[in-house]
Amino acid sequence: MRDFPRGTGQGERCGDDGSARRPTPWAEGPGGWLDRVPAGRRDRGATPTAPPYAGGSRRTQPSVPGLGGRLTPVPGRSDAPTPHDDSPPYALLRAAAEFLTLRHTEERLGDPARRIAAARAEIAETGTYRHTTEELAFGARVAWRNANRCIGRLYWRSLCVRDRRDVRTAEDVAEASADHLREAAGEGRIRALITVFAPDRPGSPGPRIWNEQLIRYAGYARPDGGVTGDPRNAGLTALARRLGWPGGPGTPFDVLPLVIQGADGKPDEQPRWFTLPKDAVLEVELAHPEYTWWRSLGLRWHAVPALANMCLEIGGICYPAAPFNGWYMGTEIGARNLADTDRYNLLPYLADRLGLDTRTDRSLWKDRVLVELNRSVLHSFDRAGVTVADHHTESRRFLTHLGREERKGRRVGADWSWIVPPISGSATPVFHRTYETVEQHPAYVHHPEARARALGEAGGTLV
Repeated sequence: MRDFPRGTGQGERCGDDGSARRPTPWAEGPGGWLDRVPAGRRDRGATPTAPPYAGGSRRTQPSVPGLGGRLTPVPGRSDAPTPHDDSPPYALLRAAAEFLTLRHTEERLGDPARRIAAARAEIAETGTYRHTTEELAFGARVAWRNANRCIGRLYWRSLCVRDRRDVRTAEDVAEASADHLREAAGEGRIRALITVFAPDRPGSPGPRIWNEQLIRYAGYARPDGGVTGDPRNAGLTALARRLGWPGGPGTPFDVLPLVIQGADGKPDEQPRWFTLPKDAVLEVELAHPEYTWWRSLGLRWHAVPALANMCLEIGGICYPAAPFNGWYMGTEIGARNLADTDRYNLLPYLADRLGLDTRTDRSLWKDRVLVELNRSVLHSFDRAGVTVADHHTESRRFLTHLGREERKGRRVGADWSWIVPPISGSATPVFHRTYETVEQHPAYVHHPEARARALGEAGGTLV
């Protein structure tokens, strides 16, 4: 694997300076900003690094000076927990204050009191507040750092941020998403990238991308009950067809269109579909280092794993459309996407081509096919000059990340079932230890409504 170059993107620093950054006295010591919060708006024992949304019980709904009581709720118009439900304004203010304090602490920017006061005034006037470009970039990177399921977090500071918060219409989101894929793919040297579209605001939800990832392959339901393509996407494929998409050639690897719900200010706006330009979709044809017939199978996979339907939550603000990507680890393709029984389920077919005995599990035919399939992925990406990680190297690098974060005094959450690779788990160092699942913010969050939309199960309006 080739390391992502530690360069800059849009004038933003993307390299880790390695300096230790610990909380400073002005944050939580005597006279710190928490001491300046009136007692009626302060939780007993709270610290500025506590997870957001913890303050302000829905039952007590404390009064916040300068905020005029409560934010006006907008029923049924957003997935975001604040400020769009009936939470008191303190929940948003507290989340904002905790985030701003975190940034000022880690980046050594001094006392955040003035910035917090400005955010409070903006919340009082508009019901929300706007992050600066620098705050947005910091929040997006820390959200990656906090991702419990990601093994590749060593590179969190290398994430480059495209600020597209002025983009709201479905057409513009589709165009910017295609640009994202082009920039992320480059010449095959995959770049860690996020594009952030308009956030949810009171009475004005942001745009939604219904696809789970910007690039996904269609799943066409057949009369016999089977699926041509990726069964995971059968629901969204059917929805796209109902919206008017004519479908592709009918191969197992037809690229799905983007299904996007814009935020044009129209009530109950319906989602629309947009075909991705061919030059925005970098794909790798799969071959094998030894079996020459492998190429004739027509297997392929796309190069940029850009998650598209997770909400980026920073300081109480929800950005529902914020596609982001790192690069693939080979096992994601070879041991999951192409191998899972509810995905492409290629193991029985490849075992037959390899002449393996599938009559008994004791022949370990599944294990042998998994190894060859993953060899094929790594070999093909390397030969195409496209960035891909292997699970052994990435496991070691994750422990490097853990050590680095622990030296800086930061807690690292991790989900063992996601961190340990799906093949050769016990042969990797991440297997032989336990982890704590720590929910921290900023964060990338899966809302149930977004999951339903990705399956084509949601209605045509925001829920």
